[in-house]
Amino acid sequence: MADAQDPANNLPAGYVPPRVWTWEQPSGGQFANINRPVSGATHEKALPVGAHPIQLYSLGTPNGQKVTILLEELLAAGHGGAEYDAWKINIGEGDQFGSGFVEVNPNSKIPAMVDHSVDPAIRVFESGAILVYLAEKFGAFLPGDPAKRAATMSWLMWQMGSAPFLGGGFGHFFVYAPYKIEYAINRYAMEVKRQLHVLDTHLAENRYMAGDDYTIADIAIWPWYGGVARGDAYAGAAEFLNTAEYAHFNRWVAEVGAREAVQRGRLVNRGTGPEDQRVPERHSAADIDAVRARMRA
Repeated sequence: MADAQDPANNLPAGYVPPRVWTWEQPSGGQFANINRPVSGATHEKALPVGAHPIQLYSLGTPNGQKVTILLEELLAAGHGGAEYDAWKINIGEGDQFGSGFVEVNPNSKIPAMVDHSVDPAIRVFESGAILVYLAEKFGAFLPGDPAKRAATMSWLMWQMGSAPFLGGGFGHFFVYAPYKIEYAINRYAMEVKRQLHVLDTHLAENRYMAGDDYTIADIAIWPWYGGVARGDAYAGAAEFLNTAEYAHFNRWVAEVGAREAVQRGRLVNRGTGPEDQRVPERHSAADIDAVRARMRA
């Protein structure tokens, strides 16, 4: 048997990592044209500002959906101060590297948010941080009971730490990599299956992630894992991962997905899916209402 460390067995054959990595050419894959090993703005571009207190700069990826779902849940619960403008950031075209966006989020990742209801305005980035900020600001979807709050925060942090294995790991090598690598797909499929089993086991004894309370933990986890189970993310992944075998998890996916605010929030800033089921920008409830009416027709 050939030596497992023989460079001839590497991909590509003969590849040997250099002692010091240098950026001689962009990495392959769908996002090769925007990936780079440095931070900062690439061009001057101010961010637009709408009429509402909350200004969201995002894209309808799972991380972006977390925030729009929470904002729609807050509005449905009667929190008028959660009215928001949602501006689409096209990451494929490098909008996240505009000077205005980088000023809000130096990490150049969506979503980013500015709260103009206070002076000076507060800038928040990272989806988990935005969820906590909004939940605390409006006193909703984050329990005050110490045990339930701890459970909510624990599962929120679980999602933040686990989803990169689903998206950047499994999703990248299953869908976006320029060629299929069996080792990488198997490595990340195994981890995602383990995570699905974690969720299924927990939800066998709990209605929601924090028990009987629907919280920001559910809102954070659903777009990622629910999206895969529903077939909304990574074409063919639901079958490949056999997500149908997780009965308790799928019960939760269906229950959360049936919420009107969830269905509204997931349409905002969408860049994929049928065009008549997208809300590229959201500046009032009517923007979503029009799309929902078409979907029901």
